[in-house]
Amino acid sequence: MIFHIVDVEYSWISALQGNEDRAPQFKDYQSIQKVKALSDLYRRELEEFLQVWSVDLECKILKASWTDKTYTYGEVLRHVIVHEIHHIGQISVWARELNLQPVSANLIGRGL
Repeated sequence: MIFHIVDVEYSWISALQGNEDRAPQFKDYQSIQKVKALSDLYRRELEEFLQVWSVDLECKILKASWTDKTYTYGEVLRHVIVHEIHHIGQISVWARELNLQPVSANLIGRGL
């Protein structure tokens, strides 16, 4: 699931930047260390774009390569945020079921 989170976030934000989807293969990221390295690589690429986000981008139209539909940039950005929060909740539930300390769902203070 962590690979999925990283891949989806990167795919959408990369599409907002006008870049082609890299579509990494799950079979190439079978360890948490490899997924973490991919996440770190993607994060560096995405941070610059997100740092310059402005309200002017909100209504710009996106046509991603993997769908025939169009979306506004604002809609896509909110989808990515909700997607990540959804999976934080899933991971927390699974951690509790395994009697492990769940990941905090609090996003304040994380430097986001």
